[in-house]
Amino acid sequence: MTAAIFARTLASAAMTEVFADRSIVAAMLSFEAALAEAEAAEGVIPASAVAPIAAASWAGIGDIDSLVDEARRAGSLAIPLVKRLTAAVAERDASAAAFVHHGSTSQDVIDTAMVIATRKALALIDADLARLVSTLDALARAYLGTPMLARTLMQPAQVISFGFKIVAWVAPLARSRERLARARAAALRLQFGGAVGTLASLGDKGPAVAHRLAAQLDLAPADGAWHVQRDDWAALGCEVAVLCGSLGKIGHDLSLLAQAEVGEVAEPTAPGRGGSSAMPQKKNPVAAMTAISAALRGPHHAAAVLAAMAPSHERGLGEWQAELAEWPSLFLEAHGALAALADACDGLEVDTARMRDNIERQHGAVFAEAAAALLVPSLGKAKAHALLAALSSRAAGEGVQLRALLRADPAMSAIDAAALDAAFDVDAAAWRAGVLARAQLDRLAPSPS
Repeated sequence: MTAAIFARTLASAAMTEVFADRSIVAAMLSFEAALAEAEAAEGVIPASAVAPIAAASWAGIGDIDSLVDEARRAGSLAIPLVKRLTAAVAERDASAAAFVHHGSTSQDVIDTAMVIATRKALALIDADLARLVSTLDALARAYLGTPMLARTLMQPAQVISFGFKIVAWVAPLARSRERLARARAAALRLQFGGAVGTLASLGDKGPAVAHRLAAQLDLAPADGAWHVQRDDWAALGCEVAVLCGSLGKIGHDLSLLAQAEVGEVAEPTAPGRGGSSAMPQKKNPVAAMTAISAALRGPHHAAAVLAAMAPSHERGLGEWQAELAEWPSLFLEAHGALAALADACDGLEVDTARMRDNIERQHGAVFAEAAAALLVPSLGKAKAHALLAALSSRAAGEGVQLRALLRADPAMSAIDAAALDAAFDVDAAAWRAGVLARAQLDRLAPSPS
């Protein structure tokens, strides 16, 4: 699979290689070599056929672009691949050529190749997911008590801590890693069922060959062929899409916090990173951009995989083929975003002074709810809320502190000055958020082994 040029700019080189055309073809050929060895071990084919088949498999099958052209006409990549492999084996040993792909079917070799590739893809994802989780956990703990604005509906709301905000990034990632480990165990299994899933051409040797083949490829055996049972596979794809969404959340927050007029965080600076072709002053958040892109595209790939779950009878016509075309994109999106964010967060620039300054610019309005709570016993909730709404508007309009206006208001005459000061304590509000954040960080599930 060769991704389009623009898709490759959002993907990692490592994941692009996992699903490269040559990688998928190599995985298909490894299936054919392992199949011959497993069948020979069970006495299904002559032992003498194994070496020629293995040698031809490891030698490759020539030009892949022409193989793809042939597959367009045949309707399956496996058909021309097996044809070429058979010819290559015949050149080595004519009698061995009769046992190439014996008892198997196109979907067996292709699905198993995709399982092999997906195993590598998930290893890449898990490594960078672990790295990002570790980085964010450390960042959250470092800034547990650092005050910053919470924003709801894109507007200043109350005071939290930066550590509290990061928890909303890292907790979904830790849960995603755990869910991916479970989905991986369920989905990454050998596909081997023969023409209609019964392994009929292998007689009573079918189950034994399947177990040997799984062992040869270091895969878990399946309870049976899952040619048209795509639930575990689709569930894995959906978990990857969910990960894309969680990464997109981080990307959105980083991009908003990095806006120059907010200026609370910035992605690390490096030559050639985040520049503009026209504006020399620009410092664009490219990791955030990559994560947001993954969140936009990932769900659509997963939706196609879900839509392909209803193949007709014992072999899909179009559904399986659509799934194959969409599957690599899920992993390209997810890992591209993961790798970009892991790198960016490792060197994230945090401006704590700007965070506090942005709080001060609200003139104390972010503490309106806490101040209103002091007045509820004497005024009632509705009147207290109305008074604070009016005074907050006045504070913003006049550029004065809400606390000063409250001190001058007759409604506050019975309120202790210390209680009012406590309601407007920036650091106390951040500390309370930090206590909650620390508790959630400590509760996060341990990393899967």
